Amino acid sequence: MKLLWTTMIVLILLLQVRLWVGEGSFAQVWALEKSIAEQREENSDLATRNERLYAEVRNLRNEQSAVEERARMNLGLIREDETFFLVVEN
Repeated sequence: MKLLWTTMIVLILLLQVRLWVGEGSFAQVWALEKSIAEQREENSDLATRNERLYAEVRNLRNEQSAVEERARMNLGLIREDETFFLVVEN
């Protein structure tokens, strides 16, 4: 009977160790859930950035003035508080 109890106690201890430490343990599951939450947040940020870039590309494709404005802005010829107007000479 002592052998049976000893075996059961050792088995329970081993299962507890496996439950808290090692592959498939609570610690690993919590770490994976944290990683998933971080990835979702990063994906959300990237999706927002992609939408802004897509809108900018659409604007650049549709309007010639936007291309010139972007070029001037990149060269530092437009200040942030300045409004850009394109004057077309005939």
